[in-house]
Amino acid sequence: MRLDKYLKVSRLIKRRTVAKDVSDQGRVLLNGREAKPGTVVKVGDVLEVQFGQRSLTVRIERISDSARKEDAEGMYTVLKEEIRKKEDEPFL
Repeated sequence: MRLDKYLKVSRLIKRRTVAKDVSDQGRVLLNGREAKPGTVVKVGDVLEVQFGQRSLTVRIERISDSARKEDAEGMYTVLKEEIRKKEDEPFL
């Protein structure tokens, strides 16, 4: 399955066009390498997605062409979630 479609079906990203844009910007890593929207994903792959200040690392557990909202979380396992805080500005 294509990366952009997987991100949408698994509900990691709500819209496929947004998933494509995020991938094109280099904010998605697949097994440690930058991934394009058309990159094929398979079970066992590790995805790291950058959402602004937030980074989410997941392992793909299941691939499905469609999934209900309740089933979407079963498509991946969260390995790590980080929130980067902006550094405090120095006092003037």
